[in-house]
Amino acid sequence: MDVIPLVHASLGKRELAAVEEVFASDWPAGQGPRGKALERELAERFGIGEAVALSSCAAALHLGLLALGAGPGDEVIVADYTFPAPAHAVRHVDAEPVFADARADTGTVDPQAVADLIGPRTVGVIAVDTVGLPADYAELRSIADRHGLFLIEDAACAVGATYRGRPAGALAPVACLSFHGRKGITSGEGGALLTTDPALAADVRLRSSFGIGGIVEQSRVIGLPIPEFTETGYNYKLSDIAAAILQVQLGRIEELLDRRRAVAARYAELLKDEELLTLPHVPPDRTHAWQSYMVTLAPGVDRAGVAADLRARGIGCGHGTWASHLQPVYETKQTCPVSADLFQRNLAIPMHAELTPDQVERVADVLRDALRDHARPRAS
Repeated sequence: MDVIPLVHASLGKRELAAVEEVFASDWPAGQGPRGKALERELAERFGIGEAVALSSCAAALHLGLLALGAGPGDEVIVADYTFPAPAHAVRHVDAEPVFADARADTGTVDPQAVADLIGPRTVGVIAVDTVGLPADYAELRSIADRHGLFLIEDAACAVGATYRGRPAGALAPVACLSFHGRKGITSGEGGALLTTDPALAADVRLRSSFGIGGIVEQSRVIGLPIPEFTETGYNYKLSDIAAAILQVQLGRIEELLDRRRAVAARYAELLKDEELLTLPHVPPDRTHAWQSYMVTLAPGVDRAGVAADLRARGIGCGHGTWASHLQPVYETKQTCPVSADLFQRNLAIPMHAELTPDQVERVADVLRDALRDHARPRAS
């Protein structure tokens, strides 16, 4: 049986050759020459002043909040319908996450929900480009500016997407990227912080390396400079091995995104008349990076049964993403009804750049059969 995985990284000989070059160098660790080169390339590609290569998007969120001064007693409004890394990061700085509900059509954070949650302790907002679709940044930036709040773009899933002609990752004064194995470009693990503020970037870079800054530059100074620890920092550096892989992947963004777009377009064509699901909605002012392809099942369809049928026939699938406010770690009395509904009815089907047309058709055929088998009969 041909197994069709939910996700698959597009890594090959060019990436291996880049890794071999690092092996032959004298610096495979973090903040080395390949990492510095990657930062320059990221800043240029996204048209933003500063980029800091980091070990993950979660690290970027954490350090970004620290650099922005969020801390105990503060509230940060976070998008609810997402992997809960933004809320975790808020907790890491001893602030309190406040969950904003999603738009029903896109799954991205609802700007009106954000506006309604602003209170005297609110210091900022973390928006999320949900599974690759940018949020409504014109409205979000207006709200943040009007209330004197910081705005962070969590673009973990959205490398290659656009909003009103601008790239995801450059839609807020601070943005965070992920290069995890299921993203559009990947080094297995990794992330970056992008910002328009050089001082904020310097703060993040210092904290990412134990609070002593870049060691590679100091190692090349004649004499014996002894670094001083000026912050209680973290080990959030991205290795030069990962940076070298990402330099290759950056050059392949359009190639890989074109393949994902073709898969999404074919799914839309094959499933457009299926009454038991709703296809992803992309507003006309933005484009999708298609990290994931999530369909929304009709009420009454047994999602677990559909998933079991797909997996039994070798087709990967998943629940989509999380309604963060429902996770036990938060124990909140907040309600986000749209997010909670999407959490129950969304289904992620295979989406990656290596899918063949035959595989896409097979996924659609099996999905249609499973929907019929697991739909609750309508009352007559």
